[in-house]
Amino acid sequence: MYGLWKPRVLGAWRVPAAGPVILAVNHAHNIDGPMLMGTAPRPVHFLIKKEAFVGPLGPFLEGIGQVKVDRSGADRTAITAALQVLTDGGVLGIFPEGTRGEGDFASLRAGLAYFAVRSGAPIVPVAVLGSSERRGRLVKALPPLKSRIDIVFGEAFEAGDGSGRRTRTALDEATVRIQKHLTAHLADAKRLTGR
Repeated sequence: MYGLWKPRVLGAWRVPAAGPVILAVNHAHNIDGPMLMGTAPRPVHFLIKKEAFVGPLGPFLEGIGQVKVDRSGADRTAITAALQVLTDGGVLGIFPEGTRGEGDFASLRAGLAYFAVRSGAPIVPVAVLGSSERRGRLVKALPPLKSRIDIVFGEAFEAGDGSGRRTRTALDEATVRIQKHLTAHLADAKRLTGR
């Protein structure tokens, strides 16, 4: 990542040095996940759609510990693998909107709340900014080579209300809390970086 672009990493010290943690990342461009994997202070295991595991990329993604997920329904194998990452004290990366979009955390899916409440792992919001501002001249699908991309880590927070409840209502409430934190972090990151 550092050879092709100019990543500027801010707040990486906010990621706990040990123990389980969930990185909740906005997703406006395909490069956002690899950019975070290449710049995060700890190895990150992302939930990645199964369609990305094609050709030689499949064994590579599996080899670096990424989790294949079938988005057509509740993928129990992927859920178990993701929870195991957290049980083992690892870092789970999630795009809480479920797919690439505006990258503004406007519509969150329930998966992030489920993993956070079930595991008790703190969530660190991450804003990747600049990846979708301009298109490259050589490869139109990528940001221009040597362009600056900001990766801004926010303050860790707990998603649950402290009761330990895992009901549908508790997960819905946690999703609302998470969305407020993520939206506020994105606004702060934009102010901080001037984007």
